[in-house]
Amino acid sequence: MHKKFQRHIENFTCENCGFHAQGDGYTNHCPECLWSQHVDVNPGDRAERCRGLMEPVGFTIKRGDYILVHRCTKCGIVKRNKAAKNDSFAAILSLRGELPD
Repeated sequence: MHKKFQRHIENFTCENCGFHAQGDGYTNHCPECLWSQHVDVNPGDRAERCRGLMEPVGFTIKRGDYILVHRCTKCGIVKRNKAAKNDSFAAILSLRGELPD
């Protein structure tokens, strides 16, 4: 049985905007444009075969934290991920906000 979360410290270049992101083991999206890649079944496992780009399509606020909503441009799955402290706040606010959970 696999753990639900596996931490991997990985730097990456955003496939959407080309920004070179410094990973901290919890980084799952570009801090500049907020796009991600569909690589995990469970966080950090890198077991997903889809590999489609995950478009940031909205956000919600839960217990004071901004939660980004991503939709895969290849398979359509929707996932939610907590925004990071170094994420572009202007990029977050440019997304369509949702009602809090």
